[in-house]
Amino acid sequence: MVEAPPSVTYEDVLAAARRLQGVAHRTPVMTSRTLDERLGSTLFLKCENLQRAGAFKFRGAYHAISRLSLRERTRGVLTYSSGNHAQAIALASRLLGAAATIVMPKDAPAAKRRATEGYGARIVDYEPATEKREEVARRLQAEGDPILIPPFDHPDVIAGQGTAAHELLEDTGPLDLLLVPCGGGGLLSGSALAMRRLSPGGRVVGVEPELADDATRSFRTGRLETVHNPRTIADGARTASLGTLTFPLVRRHVDDMVTVSDPDLVATMRFLWERMKLVVEPTGALGLAAAYRRRVEVEGKRVGVILSGGNVDLVAALELFRGLKDD
Repeated sequence: MVEAPPSVTYEDVLAAARRLQGVAHRTPVMTSRTLDERLGSTLFLKCENLQRAGAFKFRGAYHAISRLSLRERTRGVLTYSSGNHAQAIALASRLLGAAATIVMPKDAPAAKRRATEGYGARIVDYEPATEKREEVARRLQAEGDPILIPPFDHPDVIAGQGTAAHELLEDTGPLDLLLVPCGGGGLLSGSALAMRRLSPGGRVVGVEPELADDATRSFRTGRLETVHNPRTIADGARTASLGTLTFPLVRRHVDDMVTVSDPDLVATMRFLWERMKLVVEPTGALGLAAAYRRRVEVEGKRVGVILSGGNVDLVAALELFRGLKDD
């Protein structure tokens, strides 16, 4: 049996990088002597929390919409998201002259909802306990025929997300290990493509919340596993499963998957906020939490970490920090 060609390649990531040049922020790569001494390694943190719309998602959203024809853009853009992809689609649509409709869960973080509305998008609520967002989106498509750009399972989105790791590796040179947050696998897939080309001797590890470990289980079993509305604080990783595009890319290019607990995320966020002055949301801290809480071995290694987003509800974050014991 002949294996199907990959849906996205490193050349697609390169093309996306050219299209995003001058539009997406080239976010800084931060280091911390305190962090390095604690872990016995050299860490490079790619700060996508400082990206436009507050997360790496802007890369994929803008890339995908920019590749639509003018006629397609007049039909409007539709997506479903708990927040970061919603904001990215809303901002990219405004920049590119398309109307955006976002299907959002009723319990989406208030800060992300306000930002999405602020960028001019129309929000359609759904109840995550009883409705599937994909079904709500299909109904809206039938009513108005907008172009659907899903959060991760889209070749242009995956290629755009991969530009974050591409920039990181351009700035740092080869790495021994790259730690990447994983929800639906778009960022992880694109990052792994960049790592394989620019640092072929290094390992790529995807990081999920323990309460939303569908991708980790899928990676282990070789079957597409699912999870329903997991109650992790990492709202950006509450996706039901990897996608039909991202699953084979993760299986082909990622070396391992690990999980971290919600308390691990809170402790990692506190370090980032308090010691590095970086406001990072729970999902954005997944990659660093795997190193910080020693879920992966990093001692003696050059380690890249993608801090995927900073769109956090400040009141909710302060409640998470309340009563947290010092490490």
